[in-house]
Amino acid sequence: MKNFNVTQVPDEYLEPVNELLQGTVQEVSYKVSNYINLTRQLVTDRNIDISEAGRETVTGDDILKKCNVYLPAGYTPNDTAVRYNILYLLHGVGGDQYEWLSSNGKANGRFIICNIFDNLIANGDIDPLIIVFPNGRSAYDWTDSSFNSEGTNMLGFYYFDYELRYDLIPFIESTYKTYADITDTSPEGITYNRTRRAIAGLSMGGMQALNLILGGYRYDSTLFTETKSPWKNGLDKTVLAPGMIDLFDYVGAFSNAPTSSDGKTLGASLGSCFYKLHLLYTTCGNEDGIANDSYINSIDGLVHQAGNHLDHYYQVLINDGFHDFNVWNNGAYNFSRLAFRNCDDHLMSNVVTKKLL
Repeated sequence: MKNFNVTQVPDEYLEPVNELLQGTVQEVSYKVSNYINLTRQLVTDRNIDISEAGRETVTGDDILKKCNVYLPAGYTPNDTAVRYNILYLLHGVGGDQYEWLSSNGKANGRFIICNIFDNLIANGDIDPLIIVFPNGRSAYDWTDSSFNSEGTNMLGFYYFDYELRYDLIPFIESTYKTYADITDTSPEGITYNRTRRAIAGLSMGGMQALNLILGGYRYDSTLFTETKSPWKNGLDKTVLAPGMIDLFDYVGAFSNAPTSSDGKTLGASLGSCFYKLHLLYTTCGNEDGIANDSYINSIDGLVHQAGNHLDHYYQVLINDGFHDFNVWNNGAYNFSRLAFRNCDDHLMSNVVTKKLL
């Protein structure tokens, strides 16, 4: 791979590469056994304690969900000799599994996010990888993209970790040729597999990357918590999520949403984990009226609380950046160039702060 430097996405990376070098995108369906049901219970096929879930757990029928999967050029299902790293890209509160694709727009008839990754791979900036675009609502009504603080679709955002761990990752790693194999639960297997998975998200997905992966708070409607919302948006925190650092070594949050936990909480959860996080990459636009405060709040005190459990931490502020894909594409571009690298490939400083003009 090439030497790394945080930069804006080159203009030419927004354009399509030669057709032979273009990856493909496919929509696939998978069964989900862990989700929020109509009565706000957590349906699960696992032994999850009520105190951890913060609500009643019950058994129930599986639901069928969809996600999109980017496969790099040259991906051949029958070629068992080649394996791939995997990146999960999470969407925002009003989006779905198509937000990174359709909402991001096209250039010369091709999705811009695909152009970016096609170019990254074709130019040797990153190794070929598989990208999963999930729908982040782990709820029976996961297709409802409306903003309703009392809705189960909203609650489902804060319980996506169970679906990710027990349903989506096992499906992906049993369907596609990934280095990671979640069925290998040996200490050596867990240590290796987490270095082959990365996860990042925009806005609400950025909150999920922080709260659900590092270990921040879940949220629910104040109609049910009977408390007050600190943002007056009808949501308040409930219980801490257990975190998923045992599955991911690289985490990115782009313009993370207001319900992101504060840095001290996130850092404390990370600091108490058995595993270290190799890379945390956070970014936001300095003109972002939605997420700028939550971005600042979520990084404040995180390093101190995390101690030696965080190897490399990037804080990248986009000058004149708003809550939009200019910021998020830059996040995906730079984060993917940092992920899956050895420590020696990073800058020596533990915390890197930079402002992109």
